[in-house]
Amino acid sequence: MPDARRLRIDIAIGLAVAVMALANLTLTRSVGAFIGHPPGLPEQVVWALLCTLPLGWRRRRPDAVAVIVSVAFIAGQTRYAPEQQLTTGALFAAIYTLGAWGPNHRRSQWLRVGIIAGMFIWLGISYLIALPHLSAAEFVKADGPVSPILAALINGVLVNVLYFGFAYYFGEIAWTAERRRHLVEAQAAELVAAHEEEAARTVLHERLRIARELHDVVAHHVSVMGVQASAARRVFDRDPPKAKEALAAVEQSARTAVDELHRMLGLLRHADPEPPPHPVAAPAPGGAPDSSPATAPAAVGLHRLAELLDSVRHAGLETTLGVFGDEVDLPESLSLAGYRIVQEAATNTLKHAGATQLDVRIRFHTDELELDVADNGHGTGRRTTGGLGLIGMRERVAAHAGTLETGPRTGRPGFRVRARFPLTRPAPNP
Repeated sequence: MPDARRLRIDIAIGLAVAVMALANLTLTRSVGAFIGHPPGLPEQVVWALLCTLPLGWRRRRPDAVAVIVSVAFIAGQTRYAPEQQLTTGALFAAIYTLGAWGPNHRRSQWLRVGIIAGMFIWLGISYLIALPHLSAAEFVKADGPVSPILAALINGVLVNVLYFGFAYYFGEIAWTAERRRHLVEAQAAELVAAHEEEAARTVLHERLRIARELHDVVAHHVSVMGVQASAARRVFDRDPPKAKEALAAVEQSARTAVDELHRMLGLLRHADPEPPPHPVAAPAPGGAPDSSPATAPAAVGLHRLAELLDSVRHAGLETTLGVFGDEVDLPESLSLAGYRIVQEAATNTLKHAGATQLDVRIRFHTDELELDVADNGHGTGRRTTGGLGLIGMRERVAAHAGTLETGPRTGRPGFRVRARFPLTRPAPNP
């Protein structure tokens, strides 16, 4: 059904058509263009209103409106009501609306066929009534190869066939077009729901993978803490400075482990991420997919970017790596996240960009680590609309309270991925 505003417009249209029908009735009476013996003015007004005013409810009650207008139209002609121009248009609109907006299409089809059949029956009856009263004097100007009476009959039937045929056909076309639009919208809604479900599964998979990597990092630090504590216990009496140094390492490892654990719990508690649509898995450079759990995450990090870029260079890209600022020791999970982001950006460049150059820059700011990966490829937003890698990038950046920017480069061809992570400079050992 249309909304309330359109239904109010229908009522306004019905009133306007009724007013025009009354105006046309006045003009017809003024001209004196009467057929037969018309009734008095009040009855003429009634037939004009019954044929036009119901159009105000044509989409609320299309079945009832079509029947009322049809019956009133035939009754008005039977009574020789002089207004037939606007009422003829109202009948066309009623039949069309029944086809386009009928709540039960099969019933609407049968009802329209019944109305049209009734109209032709009435047409035949009117011809049978009129034929005995026709005389040759009425066709004194006739000039053609066809009998005047036969020509009048054929003309009347042909005009009515076209009139009712178009009313039926246009209503059917409107209903079919609306049905197709509805099916397309329903299919689109199903696709959106399926995509959202797939995106949620992808995010869950990515979180589990990141959680496994973070778990391994935390386990590594706990193991180091155990080794350092054992060493401190053994040398505590005979070498206090060394024991103190080992305890400081335990303290630093404990802080790092707690920080990594906090990040992991924050990631897993975040219930409503904003994953990009259309998740599609993207393999890492060198043929190793980035979708399997890491077996030794502590061994992978930004310190291995040179090896990664070597594999990209062997794949056909000219690569450059720049490190700016004062380097600091990064938490292993942060170093791993940075490595994975550069890895996925390089993979996207190889697969989608058609680029010849890849530029990777690592900037150590006072309180921030910035990773900037840019190519000279097509420079469109294609890689912002899909890819498991972008989900991984966002999840990894979110796990470290950072920000991620992806999109075409400004002022030059190419695509850029820029990630920023907050840095906490390690406190000096006591």
